Amino acid sequence: MEPMQTNYDRAHSAVTSDKTASPPKVSRATWLGLFVSLFAMLLVRQSVSYFWPILTFTAAAWKETLLWVSAIILLFIIRRGERLPLTSIGLGTSRWWKSILWGLALAVICGGTAGVLAALTGYGHGPGSAAFEKLPLWSITLIVLRAGVVEELFYRGYAIERLQAVGLKRAWAAGVPLVIFALGHWTGGAANILIALALGAILSGFYLWRRDLVANMIGHGTVDFIANVLPNLFS
Repeated sequence: MEPMQTNYDRAHSAVTSDKTASPPKVSRATWLGLFVSLFAMLLVRQSVSYFWPILTFTAAAWKETLLWVSAIILLFIIRRGERLPLTSIGLGTSRWWKSILWGLALAVICGGTAGVLAALTGYGHGPGSAAFEKLPLWSITLIVLRAGVVEELFYRGYAIERLQAVGLKRAWAAGVPLVIFALGHWTGGAANILIALALGAILSGFYLWRRDLVANMIGHGTVDFIANVLPNLFS
């Protein structure tokens, strides 16, 4: 007996296996999910910056809270709106120990790339970095962990999968959120955009290859932890 297909599997196979068929009907929940995944972080950042132009502890607390709320909303859309399993965004698609190993390998690659680009561009010495480093270390730790989880959920797992589901080819499905992800780092200047673009490309390519969002989260979070927490921890 053939295994039963989920609704997501049917929609995904309709896009990938039959190029002559008409695009699958996309629910309103999916369009809403794409809006949240692609633009929620930008809207939250701009809203917080409007009230607190300079990063403070209060501003960081509001920003982090709103970003976690946005992530919860997206998960609610997936489970209740689209009625799809979390495997449809790359969660639970691999054994936990494989996700850890691949995540650490991904962290090494991304960390090496980020180190080279930071050295070449002099990134990390601007006023934005100074304000960030004044936050309590525990707050910085929570921020980098959130970045690894929420940014990968938004720009890799959900956006790539659903953009393919609405009919975009793999390259476009990965490229559109990658550009938005990179440009969303404009507050750190051109160097930050370049680093985000390079690391985002590595993370996107890895997700397309392995479709393991947990590994992406581990790799992303580890790199941010090493870059932002360890120097303060031992200084």
